Amino acid sequence: MTAPEVAGLAPELEGAKKGQGESPIASAIDRFTAYDVEAFEVPGGREENWRFTPLRRLRGLHDGTAALDGATKVEVSGGDGVTVETVGRDDPRLGEGGVPADRVAAAAWSAFREATVVTLDGTPGPVTITVTGPGEGRSAVGHLQVRTTRHAEATVVIENRGSGAVADNVEVVLADGSRLELVVTEEWADDAVHVGARHLSVGRDATLRSTSVSLGGDLVRVSETVTYREPGGDVELRGLGYADAGQHLEQRLLVDHSVPHCRSDVLYKNALQGDGAHTVWIGDVVIRAAAEATETFEFNRNLVLTERARADSVPNLEIETGEIAGAGHASATGRFDDEQLFYLQSRGIPEDVARRLVVRGFFGEILSKITLPELRERLEAAVEAELAVTGV
Repeated sequence: MTAPEVAGLAPELEGAKKGQGESPIASAIDRFTAYDVEAFEVPGGREENWRFTPLRRLRGLHDGTAALDGATKVEVSGGDGVTVETVGRDDPRLGEGGVPADRVAAAAWSAFREATVVTLDGTPGPVTITVTGPGEGRSAVGHLQVRTTRHAEATVVIENRGSGAVADNVEVVLADGSRLELVVTEEWADDAVHVGARHLSVGRDATLRSTSVSLGGDLVRVSETVTYREPGGDVELRGLGYADAGQHLEQRLLVDHSVPHCRSDVLYKNALQGDGAHTVWIGDVVIRAAAEATETFEFNRNLVLTERARADSVPNLEIETGEIAGAGHASATGRFDDEQLFYLQSRGIPEDVARRLVVRGFFGEILSKITLPELRERLEAAVEAELAVTGV
């Protein structure tokens, strides 16, 4: 819904206040959404959806002081069956994926002038979309939409790279009967700040397999929202993050089951090492009253490798109907397993090598889901490089 559609005498203000500190919402179903940045209050850090985020490190993306003096660069490589368009903000397809649910996403929506729309038809080969930041000391907004036609099958890789501060919206709109494997990587330079919103809209009998890999950047906060337009949608969300000293990685998601006979499966893993390393995972799954025969499960695991690193994990499951196929959620955070380390060392494996083997095994379940061999090998090498730098 847009701001004018919210009930009340002053809908923008009433909606903005609800759930943002003054009147906390009891359900994720009631969260406020709007395209207009002015409908949202400036976050102060005590609001539920901002309390884990270090606002001082957002470089003004949250309060309107960011200069927006740069631009992101979007490059798309693809062949037959791939259509790439640069469109104005009045294109009627924009917004089909979803509506911003926080002030930064709304600011990015309010400020972008042109969007990139990538349409996938038939069975095209793998498509790579590279998004490059505006450069060190600069800030920018962006908008990208990836959409499929009916019964299309495709693999898309979105690579986020470069420097600067970026706020953006990414829409993924799956047509009926289509299938998409999506891989999104956060491989930013050490100075970069990225606050992104991903809107994933799934049609009838459509299938989405999504993998997120967060390695780079000073602060990366990504919010994902999954909505089902018709029955039969099937979504798997996988993610991994590796945070080293001083790095903040935040993953927030909402899977909104509002129609019957849909499925979701969520697994996110984070590893942390170094003074001030911080990961945040917020997982909301909602099963509305109409969503009978829903099947869903979400799980977050965090591996803390050193002292003075912190992992916050908040899984939430809301169920409004008893007519479901199954539902569950879990979260586990633990320190490095000394017994595993001892076992490997007792077989002649040096301690540093043993530690790396444990971390590789921890992430292996996520990386194995990537079906493109070259990409999987490159990301495995990137994780290995992180382990080498931080001395695991």
